[in-house]
Amino acid sequence: MTTQTEIATIYPSVQYEDADVGIQWLERMLGFERREDVRDEDGNVVHAELSFRGSILMLGTAGVGREPFSSLPAGPRLIYTAVDDVDALHDHAVAAGAEVALELTDTDYGSRDFTLRDPEGNLWAFGTYRPVLPEEAH
Repeated sequence: MTTQTEIATIYPSVQYEDADVGIQWLERMLGFERREDVRDEDGNVVHAELSFRGSILMLGTAGVGREPFSSLPAGPRLIYTAVDDVDALHDHAVAAGAEVALELTDTDYGSRDFTLRDPEGNLWAFGTYRPVLPEEAH
């Protein structure tokens, strides 16, 4: 009997009180790039997509759009992203003026990481730790 494992792609979504501020922060501090920006008649971000090194983050303005999504409150959330060049990303974010919530450090589980706090209190953690996928464990 053969077992197949289907790999899912997960796209996190963050709700902001002011999505424009969140988008600008992600672009300036971390180098995210805007791919899509859908707005309602009042100019609120209903759905935005930002790319970051081959991954996609979705975000929007809390309280707008269709249900049940419009009932989700704005942050704070924790988003972790694995990167190879964590030191360079840290230095870029600090030079851009990001608030560092957890300084660059080596962890006891083998990661090198740091955490930033965005203007609405979301925590953005970046590190070298990558969980092993089931098919990689064999």
